[in-house]
Amino acid sequence: MYFRNRFQLFTNMINLHSRIRALDILGSHISNYCKDSEAGKSDNFPALHAAVQRSKTANSWFTTESTKTALEGICIFLRANVLQLWSESNEIPQNQKHPVTVGLVMAGNLPAVGFHDLISVIISGHRAMVKLSSDDKYLIPAMFDMLMQIEPELKDQVIFTENRLSGIDAVIATGSDNTSRYFEFYFAKYPHIIRRNRNGIGLILGDESKVELEKLADDIFLFFGLGCRSVSKIYLPMHYSPTELFRGFEGHSEIRNHSKYFNNYEYNKAIFLINGIRHFDNGFVLLREENMISSPVAVIHYAHYETQHQLREWINRDSDKIQVVVSANGSWPGSVPFGNAQKPDIEDYADGINTLEFLQKLTS
Repeated sequence: MYFRNRFQLFTNMINLHSRIRALDILGSHISNYCKDSEAGKSDNFPALHAAVQRSKTANSWFTTESTKTALEGICIFLRANVLQLWSESNEIPQNQKHPVTVGLVMAGNLPAVGFHDLISVIISGHRAMVKLSSDDKYLIPAMFDMLMQIEPELKDQVIFTENRLSGIDAVIATGSDNTSRYFEFYFAKYPHIIRRNRNGIGLILGDESKVELEKLADDIFLFFGLGCRSVSKIYLPMHYSPTELFRGFEGHSEIRNHSKYFNNYEYNKAIFLINGIRHFDNGFVLLREENMISSPVAVIHYAHYETQHQLREWINRDSDKIQVVVSANGSWPGSVPFGNAQKPDIEDYADGINTLEFLQKLTS
């Protein structure tokens, strides 16, 4: 892993065009790795493959399939045309004349979940001091090592540290509702983005097909439901039976073979049975009527709405807890189609805060 005690002074900051070019090549390498690994080959990218395997060993939630899905999502960002339009829309200059140091406190709920923040700092021309989650220590440093091989002049733009962040000018920190209160206190004197718990919600309007429910199941079960964009609650019209949802879930039945997930399923099922909590069970996920949006692993909350006006009011009321809304074909205003919750565009910012705009304003 790449560690340093402090940044070297910037003497020749490479320009935006060069940063975009390097990230574009990195995206091609990662994409090729995903294709090679699917074909049973990984010799062309031994360091990244080793990081994937180490992550899987250290964190059993990071299965090979989950990590591959996460890496494929990153490749969507790392395209020259996407990065160019993104930087232009945020008025990123070709040369950053006054780079500052931005502390990044990364989450570890999904493989390489903090990579969007890292490329935001790189594109902005600032420096990143990265504190990785103990649950995700290998993937992002491995990808940055690949980036340094493509463009060695980027080596002093990023530092990874296991110590407290010091010498920073701003911070972006992601954590739970509890840790966010600590972050707000500790980083109060810096310009900051502090992220909290959020989840995805799914909207059933009543005429969804089995195929559409199968796509909704992807939004629920990918990454074992651990992501901030994972659907944890579903809103149903009155008289719509929650068991209708099970029609689309069977394609994910193999999730019961993941020991950690199934342990959560059995634990929550036992709690429901002991406490007489009404629920529906298909053998690998539990449906419970509940007001809260966030749900435990292997549990999906649901609620019945009487009118779409009421549904709209509920969504507006809980907007600070919702990361993404999904509906069939994205028919609900502001939603994305079923199956797309885990496929964010580069401008689908966590908590709706434009990271690149925040970074650009640090020197404006």
